[in-house]
Amino acid sequence: MAFGIQSIDRQTLKNNVVGLAKAAKIFNIPTTISTVESESFSGYTFPELLDVFPNAKTLERSSMNSWDDQKVRDALKAAGRKKIVAAGLWTEVCITTFALCAMQDAGYEFYVVADACGGNTREAHDYAMQRMIQAGVVPVTWQQVLLEWQRDWAHHDTYDAVMQLVKEHSGAYGMGVDYAYTMVHKAAQRTATPHESLAPVPAR
Repeated sequence: MAFGIQSIDRQTLKNNVVGLAKAAKIFNIPTTISTVESESFSGYTFPELLDVFPNAKTLERSSMNSWDDQKVRDALKAAGRKKIVAAGLWTEVCITTFALCAMQDAGYEFYVVADACGGNTREAHDYAMQRMIQAGVVPVTWQQVLLEWQRDWAHHDTYDAVMQLVKEHSGAYGMGVDYAYTMVHKAAQRTATPHESLAPVPAR
């Protein structure tokens, strides 16, 4: 399904989806991964996303609307939450139908992570978001969700993991954090292995 995305750069989309998934894992948010006709039509879920939750089962569906699948309803009920934070493809189909039905049929409070969703066109994504907002959906971004979950930098139990996630997935913000750590606070560079820096030698 990602091949048809035109509303957002596809690599950016993958970055945001995986960043959101890692945020959910840091804060122990119950997470459901569902796909529709993966072997016959849609293709498999991003492997980088599946690797965030290596023991999670992917809930296969035949309907474009997740709410039409009983496994999805059961997973949401088992989580015991009344708020759903959703991301996926395509915004104008799978996300919209899921949001409208979950709110109407079960009274869920529904949040759509706009920059972790993608539409077939920019207009398709934008008008789908507008339609959902009119129906009561709350639009958010993946980094907004991450920082709302963190809420207070004094929450040291999640601070380091959040900072690591920011450095890996938050673009310019993450670069700024890296700069502050290394240049201001004199922390070691964030590399998997040490790298030697050779001093300049003027050419003769």
